[in-house]
Amino acid sequence: MRAILGFLLIIAPTFFSNEIRANEPTVPPKRPNLIFLMTDNQRWDALGCYGNSIIQTPNIDRLAARGLRFTNAFCTTSICAATRASILTGQYRRTHGYSFEKPPMTIAAMRKTYPAVLKNAGYRTGFVGKIGVRLNRGTAEEMFDFFRFNQASGTNQPYYRKSPDGTIKHLTQINGDQAVDFLRSSIAKQPFCLSVSFSAPHPEDDNVRQYIYDRELEHLYQGVTIPPPPVSEPQHFEQLPEFLRVSMNRQRWFRRFDTPEKYQKMMKAMYRLITGVDIQIGRILDEIRKRGVEDNTLIVFTSDNGLITGEHSITGIWLMYEPSIRLPLIIYDPRRPEASRGKAVSELALNVDYGPTLLDLAGIEIPAAMQGRSLVPLLTGNSQDWPRDFFYEHYFRPSGLKTNENNIPRSEGLRSKRWKYVHYFDERPTYEQLFDLAKDPHEVNNLADNPRHYETLEAMRRRMQTLRAQAGPPWNPRR
Repeated sequence: MRAILGFLLIIAPTFFSNEIRANEPTVPPKRPNLIFLMTDNQRWDALGCYGNSIIQTPNIDRLAARGLRFTNAFCTTSICAATRASILTGQYRRTHGYSFEKPPMTIAAMRKTYPAVLKNAGYRTGFVGKIGVRLNRGTAEEMFDFFRFNQASGTNQPYYRKSPDGTIKHLTQINGDQAVDFLRSSIAKQPFCLSVSFSAPHPEDDNVRQYIYDRELEHLYQGVTIPPPPVSEPQHFEQLPEFLRVSMNRQRWFRRFDTPEKYQKMMKAMYRLITGVDIQIGRILDEIRKRGVEDNTLIVFTSDNGLITGEHSITGIWLMYEPSIRLPLIIYDPRRPEASRGKAVSELALNVDYGPTLLDLAGIEIPAAMQGRSLVPLLTGNSQDWPRDFFYEHYFRPSGLKTNENNIPRSEGLRSKRWKYVHYFDERPTYEQLFDLAKDPHEVNNLADNPRHYETLEAMRRRMQTLRAQAGPPWNPRR
């Protein structure tokens, strides 16, 4: 495997070697191929191109160097079922209505998803990996010509499993194999859209090891020390309200990060999972080059949500803290002029924008049902009248749990460039947070009860209510 890793790091640059022809005279382009790559529970800063000097992600880093890297990308609901439904539909959680413990998504609801619209427009569509939503019978066929679904998290769904050829492989490698199979079975005359949803680096929540990486990557990150997370000292945990201190975010912290030794072990295992994804992305890029379509294949890389890795002495997702909601996002378009590449985009991007963006890149009309907006204007530097804040919602709470202990607090809120407002509406009395992100980026000092910031608090409340109304109908617990 070391030889394979070294080989991939050598050949990956060849994917870019033939596409530096952007300054030559252009002809009207044919419809582009699209590849949408997504990881699971990956923090935005767990990539070399986002400033992480320890993790090894050379193939993703090269995409960023040749494309655009978004520094303010977020999910509107930080939990995999709801956010994946939002990515497919381009809709907020309160509009599509899907999360855990909900009925499967219907054919009618999914006919306006980005893969279904692309398929209807003549694209060959494929999906490999974790779909993350339950579908009614026949719905997958409405969206995809080729689909290989899997799940990874949980002791009954281990990362190591039997591959189609009968051998036992790590699931990330199987995802890579299936992605390559799709590319090899595509024909040159038909444009394609391939969505690859890696289960990594999601932990296996009920497994003591949590992060089950490919054993061939055991040699990575030996002898390095990963810096501890900020604001992870006991006093920061004690500042949290009681309902957060007993929540599932705290309980899972004991599984992963409650000692410095465990933190190092878990983080290195997580990094190995991410490097494993990067290796498979290298294979995908090399296959595109072999097929001679690298000049007309657009690539989007992101994660479904982020992850708190010990900040405030908690872990997990769900909450509106920055590590939970901030996403990596890279868009690579080989058709763009050379001078426009390798830059950072600071404008706001949301997970509900991904579907509209893919359709816009393909030159296909965006369905009116999609609430996100295309990010294509930002690819050309046009940020006029671009949104500067967004509405966040999280309504899932396991139905079998009646108290706050080991439960998920429900919340909604608003994030602007400087301020963040969070409303935990189940608490009695309700609990609010207000953070000045410019002065307090790690969200330690709650200003909601500070009289000096009452006007800001009121303004954030009103703005949240406005955006909440725009995001869809009132939330219905039974929906």
